[in-house]
Amino acid sequence: MFDHNESLEQARERNINDALLEDIGKGDWTAMLVPDDGTVTAKLIVRQEAVLCGQAWFEGCLKKLDGSAQIKWSYNEGDLMKADTTVCDIIAKPRALLSAERPAINFLQTLSWTATITRQHVKAIEGASPNPKGCAVLDTRKTIPGLRQAQKYAVTIGSGKNQRLALWHGILIKENHIAAAGGISAAMQAAIALNSGVDIQIEVESIAELQEALSAGATSILIDNFSLDQMREAVAITKGAALLEASGGVSLDQLKHIAATGVDRISIGKLTKDVIAVDFSLRVQRSEEHTSELQSQS
Repeated sequence: MFDHNESLEQARERNINDALLEDIGKGDWTAMLVPDDGTVTAKLIVRQEAVLCGQAWFEGCLKKLDGSAQIKWSYNEGDLMKADTTVCDIIAKPRALLSAERPAINFLQTLSWTATITRQHVKAIEGASPNPKGCAVLDTRKTIPGLRQAQKYAVTIGSGKNQRLALWHGILIKENHIAAAGGISAAMQAAIALNSGVDIQIEVESIAELQEALSAGATSILIDNFSLDQMREAVAITKGAALLEASGGVSLDQLKHIAATGVDRISIGKLTKDVIAVDFSLRVQRSEEHTSELQSQS
């Protein structure tokens, strides 16, 4: 079962198939009330300012049901959309459009939110860090089940960076691993001995644990729930010998102050776990076949 590491493309295809199967099952009874000859045109409208993300998921849902569907986007992926504007125009078969509508918009509203809130956090620390390498905003593994790759993609569209994608992508030695392994030094030794080829990071909860991790050879350290004074002390002690990542209930208001301590990056769970749907609305405008008939009669 667990025989490969899933790529973004594979995850997207799985997402689309799962969403359509979940919603349509053996058939969309309501869509069958609509004649399926000809095509209809529709507009997708966004009701609030937001960063657009998830075009490939949206298109994938529609084109899985209607391979000839046409979508003309008014915005590019990553653009900031203005409220009450057209996001895209669609020409598609009626039943396919109606069946794909909700799954397609579900992806767009979720991923656009993650991209939007990420960009807000990135902008909040612009110019705040004294670190010559700057300070990055990262996500975590606190994601919606099944949408890990999609949400982490959305973070990058919002100008954020990804923490490890999954357990296979890196070693992060957390509090429970340290306790089970017999301490910080023992856990670090075991991690290095794996020769895994992936990054190794260890979590610490005090200055004493930070010093122990550095002595054990740590080059990437997660400083969890440190105060601003402790963060500044950690930066001074580390002197660039290890990458420092701050985490632990970080709010938007705190971001600038955390970045100002000189840490290398800040990981924020709410980017992917506290999701509020961006408001999109799809409106069918007319039947292309009916329009042609009207034009021929005039």
